[in-house]
Amino acid sequence: MFAGTPAVAVPTLERLHASDHEVVGVVTRPPAPLGRKRVLTPSPVAEAAARLGIPVIDAARLDTEATERIAALRPDLGVVVAYGGLVREPLLSTPAHGWINLHFSALPAWRGAAPVQRAIIAGDAELGASVFRLVPELDAGDVYASRTRPLDPGETAGAALESLAATEAGLVLEVVDAIAAGTAIATPQAGEPSFAPKLGIEDGRIDWTRSTAEIDARIRGVTPEPGAHTEVDGTRLKVLDAAPAPDAAEAPRLGPGELRLDRKRLLAGTADGAMELRRVQPAGRSAMPAADWWRGLGVERADAR
Repeated sequence: MFAGTPAVAVPTLERLHASDHEVVGVVTRPPAPLGRKRVLTPSPVAEAAARLGIPVIDAARLDTEATERIAALRPDLGVVVAYGGLVREPLLSTPAHGWINLHFSALPAWRGAAPVQRAIIAGDAELGASVFRLVPELDAGDVYASRTRPLDPGETAGAALESLAATEAGLVLEVVDAIAAGTAIATPQAGEPSFAPKLGIEDGRIDWTRSTAEIDARIRGVTPEPGAHTEVDGTRLKVLDAAPAPDAAEAPRLGPGELRLDRKRLLAGTADGAMELRRVQPAGRSAMPAADWWRGLGVERADAR
């Protein structure tokens, strides 16, 4: 049985479906209203399952009804990738081999809903992935397999998740193969855990009094969701793309949050340098090059807060 909802879960579903194992069913969150017209849209996993011809169970939570429907399919193993809800008893014990979960961190680091985002914001040099056995406690089960890779310079959370979703689908299949063969070994998590709660809108607020490195990590960690933002003249401005100014020492010295155009690029001052704003989205308007937005303001300088 496969449980997942967003696009990052699709590569694992596809990999399992193409393997020697039978995916007897998929459980995913119900269709959600998307876009300006709020059209009810199936989850990416539901769409993938329909394309692959796999039965789908829409469930906002894994309650008694969902448990009975899953049990009727008599799965040997449950596989979870970002379903968006907790698997509790008696569902935990319904498959003969229990449930495993692909989590995008090297556990016990960054247990929780936003491991990649929190790792980037914290300035970690590496990202990880773990396949572990689900237990009642959050992300605390024994680990079957885990590996890490360097965080690429300038990599956003969205790009990192897309990359990990593709590469670590193979890690899940390795574990499923080992469980089927009776050779899988899970080891208890070692070390002090850290936690990665879901991000909110305020997590995307830029504090220009921080260092350039901290601000860069913050922006990349919240891109694309919930998104980085600041305020200019009391109006919210989304920062869609930005990077440390490579030659900030040669640019005019800016105070934290001070905005100026320098050689056709828009700079924002930080505690120790400047960020180059490349693409922004003013409230109620479409995304645009930051320099174009600035020229439209018709001012020489402004302050972001």
